[in-house]
Amino acid sequence: MSAAITVGVIANPMSGRDVRRLLASASVFNNVEKARMVLRVLGGLGAAGVERVWIMPAGGLTAGLFRLLDGMRNGNGRGLPEIALLDMTIRGDARDSAEAAARMAGNGAAAIVVLGGDGTHRVVAKHCGDVPLCALPAGTNNAFARSREATAAGLATGLAAAHPEFAACVAREKLLEVAINGGAACDSALVDVAVVPRAPVGARALFRLEDISEFVATFADPCSVGLAAVAGLFADIPRSAPEALHVRLAHGGAADGPRLAAFAPGVLVAAAAREVRRLEPNEPVVIAAGVAGCLALDGEREIEIRPRDEVEVRLAAGPRTIDVDAVMRRAAQRNFAALHAPEKERIP
Repeated sequence: MSAAITVGVIANPMSGRDVRRLLASASVFNNVEKARMVLRVLGGLGAAGVERVWIMPAGGLTAGLFRLLDGMRNGNGRGLPEIALLDMTIRGDARDSAEAAARMAGNGAAAIVVLGGDGTHRVVAKHCGDVPLCALPAGTNNAFARSREATAAGLATGLAAAHPEFAACVAREKLLEVAINGGAACDSALVDVAVVPRAPVGARALFRLEDISEFVATFADPCSVGLAAVAGLFADIPRSAPEALHVRLAHGGAADGPRLAAFAPGVLVAAAAREVRRLEPNEPVVIAAGVAGCLALDGEREIEIRPRDEVEVRLAAGPRTIDVDAVMRRAAQRNFAALHAPEKERIP
């Protein structure tokens, strides 16, 4: 007998609550909205043939979801997959997402849907192994996750998880590995690694471009947000391109004048560069030479550094993600009715 097709869902109840909310005009993803997004994801997963969903417990968010599920089951909730909460201790920090991702991957999840900001996706990517992710934005800065309706995202994830023919719609992302003093990689980032020449004090989230001396970004897109948008002022590097960008900022202006980028929703910054270079895969670049301060990974201060430390960043292969657009286009080109009897196989 074939194993049930199973998908994991990780919705971070704390995403979108950092200090940038005081300065930005970001969309509000409260836990009521996150619960509704998860419910819409579940509807899409069930329609695609997913039979079981593991969900990370998340306090009030989870309670709100189950209230919505009770209402659905009393009405038109037929077709929803079986829901199971992971049996785990909730700590209220990044360890929850890390443990949930590792458990889901270890238990054979065919895919994991993630609702959170860049920091949440970074944590999940570090612990999900090769299980493909469906990344949904629910944070302050959402450079990694693309905005898609949760219903379509759930349907696309379910189709990719249940039907081998959608394996081509799963893409390999990039990430940046960080190594210090010649050791093995000690951490990683999905979007950017930034050098902050001052000790980490107060809020972890970066909210001023002038605090950053240099950074490396996995892609450069002026239509994005954060350092990926800043990078996009100096080069055009799509997410699919096999390269990264290293930028040394020139605070106080430059010969060609500053350019504007969206550093956070509603927050524009003037950016100028004194050096820009492209990085090929596995090409190392030394950053933070002689700096006492910290490294920020995907917008959050994570690693304290000393002037004598040698920090090396290298572009490497990252997690796999489900291309929702590609899945839905492929499904639309086929006889959709034929997709309602999924084969009991997972993405190879």
